[in-house]
Amino acid sequence: MTENIQALFKLVAEGEEFELSANDSNTEYLLRNKEDASTAHLEGDDAEAFSQEYSTIKTQFPDYSADQMLAQLWDQGGYSWMALADEDEA
Repeated sequence: MTENIQALFKLVAEGEEFELSANDSNTEYLLRNKEDASTAHLEGDDAEAFSQEYSTIKTQFPDYSADQMLAQLWDQGGYSWMALADEDEA
């Protein structure tokens, strides 16, 4: 992902394995798996669904760490399938 695109996003949550960033209007998200060096860029319907799922997990599991929440979305939410290797993103 280019630095120009990354500059449009602010960090929302970060753990040792995962990080989540969003644009100012929360209509696009970057969900990054640091260990795999891959990022899912979520926009449109995918971003809307992700936002709802993320809010649900935060409500249901308030004691979860950022890594626990984001790993659940990455694995069980299926967002890993949307990810590209960091150096491959444009």
